[in-house]
Amino acid sequence: MRSRSREVEEIGKILRSAKRLARRYYKLTGRPLGITGEVAEYEAVRLLKLERSPVRQPGYDAIRRRGGRVTKLQVKARCILNPSKPGQRIGQIRLDREWDAVLLVILDGALEPVEIHEAGRIAVTKALLTPGSKSRNTRGALGLNQFRRIARCVWRP
Repeated sequence: MRSRSREVEEIGKILRSAKRLARRYYKLTGRPLGITGEVAEYEAVRLLKLERSPVRQPGYDAIRRRGGRVTKLQVKARCILNPSKPGQRIGQIRLDREWDAVLLVILDGALEPVEIHEAGRIAVTKALLTPGSKSRNTRGALGLNQFRRIARCVWRP
């Protein structure tokens, strides 16, 4: 079995190549290649020294172990190409799945991490269930700024 640092290093090499391809693809087509989720999970694991969850684990993507306490983390990503564009949303957060907190990894146009924010399950649930928005209440999609308001920044370069 590979050591954690060796595995993270190998995945990093692959994703650096994938990021280059994604940037070329976007430049040619004006469309994203669709790797932001994988990049975000990798960056969260690497930067916050987390464990990856088992493959296809419904509900959470990473695990943090501190002093015998296990926290199951759902990882969401948002690539910010135009910071002034209002109404940007993060992906669906499902309340019927097993997770303790949500990490939002914000990436720049080169798919490099800019910030990581964390919000606990209670705060996320409250925000999702607040009456008003169909996209929030029905689809479980919080706005980027709304998520930032209920979260705390846990990493910044």
